[in-house]
Amino acid sequence: MRTVLLDLDGTLVDSAITITEHLAAALTEVGFPVPDAERLRRLVGPPFETALPQLGLTDEQTSAVITAYRASYDAVAATVTPVYPGVPALLERLREADLRLAIATSKPEQLARKIVAGVGLAGYIELVGGADHVAGRVGKAAVVGSVIERLGVDPAREPVVMVGDRHHDVDGAAEHGIPTIGVAWGYAEPGELDSARLVVTDVQKLAEALRGDVVWSTVPPAQRS
Repeated sequence: MRTVLLDLDGTLVDSAITITEHLAAALTEVGFPVPDAERLRRLVGPPFETALPQLGLTDEQTSAVITAYRASYDAVAATVTPVYPGVPALLERLREADLRLAIATSKPEQLARKIVAGVGLAGYIELVGGADHVAGRVGKAAVVGSVIERLGVDPAREPVVMVGDRHHDVDGAAEHGIPTIGVAWGYAEPGELDSARLVVTDVQKLAEALRGDVVWSTVPPAQRS
């Protein structure tokens, strides 16, 4: 069975405004200068544990910002996060095509489940997989590995593809020999998705790619062995 791993932020839901607002408030609470809107937006997608130190935060500051952010954002995320237009119909078409759908997000798994349910997408998704700091599961590669393990899928023997909007999706999936379809409507910088198998500009083109044979049949043998 063909399996599709879907990123959440920037792929299924347009969460950047809410995330950056709460992140800016958390940075202010900790006493760290808030960067401009463009730089804040770049932080949407990768784990904050690796993204925030790039702003110059110490480990202690990073931990404090994450704690403050989670306290405010997690309480409202499931009710204020908009779904991209056309996504529910896309997922319906993919399920009708007998594709197995799962979420693989760098968000904490429990929060991701709440958001997927809150925005009305849970009925299309077999498994919602995310980060688990207690278990040491942080970063897209670790999340992807956990999802395919729980699904019982071996990418070396079964067709699997990742769909995401950032290079972290491409890189994390590649560690497991899984190709990625990049979506142009997310938060990637120019050229960031150059190493994706292909990049689609709208949900219609994504549906066509996933329902067709090209994306599944062109996985290099080296990645499938």
